[in-house]
Amino acid sequence: MSTSADPAQRPARTRRWYEPLRTGGASVARRWRRSLQFRTVVATILLTSVAFAVVGGFLSNRVASALYVERFGQFQEESTNALADVKTVFSETPATDRETTDRLALDTLTGLTGTGADAPRQWILTPLPGQQGYFVPPRASVEGAAASALIPQEMTDAIIAGNDQYWAPIEIPVSEQSGRRNAPGVAFGTKVTLPPDRTVYALYIYYDLSSMQGTLDDIHRVLWAAGTALLAIVGAVAWFVTRSVVRPVSHAAFVSEKLAAGQLQERMDVRGEDEVARLGASFNRMAANLQDQITQLAQLSQMQQRFVSDVSHELRTPLTTVRMAAEVLFDARRDFDPVNKRSAEILFDQVERFQSLLADLLEISRFDAGAAVLEPEPADIFQIVRYVIAGAEPLADNSGSVVAIVSEETSCVVEVDSRRIDRILRNLLVNALEHGEGKPIDIHIASGPDAVAVAVRDHGIGMTPTEASRVFDRFWRADPARARTTGGSGLGLSIAAEDARLHGAWLQAWGAPGDGSCFRLTLPRRQGSDVNVSPLSLPPRRAATPGGVPSGGVPPDAPVEVLAGRSVPEEETNEIP
Repeated sequence: MSTSADPAQRPARTRRWYEPLRTGGASVARRWRRSLQFRTVVATILLTSVAFAVVGGFLSNRVASALYVERFGQFQEESTNALADVKTVFSETPATDRETTDRLALDTLTGLTGTGADAPRQWILTPLPGQQGYFVPPRASVEGAAASALIPQEMTDAIIAGNDQYWAPIEIPVSEQSGRRNAPGVAFGTKVTLPPDRTVYALYIYYDLSSMQGTLDDIHRVLWAAGTALLAIVGAVAWFVTRSVVRPVSHAAFVSEKLAAGQLQERMDVRGEDEVARLGASFNRMAANLQDQITQLAQLSQMQQRFVSDVSHELRTPLTTVRMAAEVLFDARRDFDPVNKRSAEILFDQVERFQSLLADLLEISRFDAGAAVLEPEPADIFQIVRYVIAGAEPLADNSGSVVAIVSEETSCVVEVDSRRIDRILRNLLVNALEHGEGKPIDIHIASGPDAVAVAVRDHGIGMTPTEASRVFDRFWRADPARARTTGGSGLGLSIAAEDARLHGAWLQAWGAPGDGSCFRLTLPRRQGSDVNVSPLSLPPRRAATPGGVPSGGVPPDAPVEVLAGRSVPEEETNEIP
């Protein structure tokens, strides 16, 4: 029965092994992005490492060339002369029996042994394959050494096939206290013949290069140690130099972040008279100027807000008195002559408009002072929209526009301040009726998992993208010369934008000259949640409504509920692609 670990535990172990590596890599990457000093030091060390690798490789190659290449010529010359001498002795030997021949070969080969400290020389004599009854058996200067274990087969085959001298690199087994290892060496060999029995032998001379390899290894260790020490020194120097430059910059970044957070009293520490010190002094002067200007602007803004609030409050009492007098004159206008009657009507209308403007100014002053409070509660957005449409029905009748709700749903509960949402939608609908030129107006409603959207779409004169970007500015009008037929204050859309911001909602505008405009309000279903996606496009797209105008963001067969305005005859429909 297998006793291996549960496979389900293996991924957990892998994660435990991988998690520190991933966390460390993320930490290094974050420090690389955020620290100029870290990037400078690391880049300096890496570049120095590359330079050291190039220089070290070059030095290592030159040292190896000095130790091996130049000595190889010496070894080759020595082996050539020695092998030629052995050939001469063997070819001219007077020995005729086994004992004499064996003694001659041993005495001759013993002279090949060299005990140089840098490269000891050894030899091996072995009969070539196929030789029988030879007088001299295989011999070697080192006990146990055999040509089959040291000499490459390619070199042996070359000696059998030819009569020249050949060489090859070899590995020589060396015994040490820690065990056996292979030392580098080089072997030279040729073919020799002993006359008494005409036996053909392979004679090898090889050099042990372990001492030379040890010298090269020592040089490499010195290079590595010197390179490591050099990297440490370069890294320390780079850290010290960059710290003296980056530290003031980091301090400047820290101070600027505090300034951006509103702590205008923060300043940099200035020391010395160098470039960094001059930068710090300039930064402090800039911060002081910004603080003075921001303080002045804040004081001016407070004065303006207080002025608007005070004037608005002070005007309420005389305005109430003027309105009461205007109502008395308006109610008695039937007894006046035509000129005075018209004057009474104009006075009443302008007092109404003045009162609306004053109420809007008071509301704006509450937003500016941060005194506006949201009172959310669950409400049906459809009921709010129907209530708004009912209130705007007289204006819809006068303008000739048909107001319709377009939605696949019939009810949608959302957590809002009903009074403020009513004011937003009322402003949007009145604005659409005023600029809709009597064409149909669609109110699209759609909901998603986290948001609810209401879009008011008209098909009137429209507006350009530049006008759409400024439509929520206070007192801004696309055409200052055009009369305001409904007596608006010019603050309605600004107040609507503030109400939407108070809900954490989106209020966006779209327009195209001659194709109308659209305002979309996107609300979070629950207060405190964020709006990421609106359930309606801007502008909504769908098939023609009963008025014959494409709009919407829902399928063509979505229900359409006409709630205000006159019916549009079929011949009056106007298809817009």
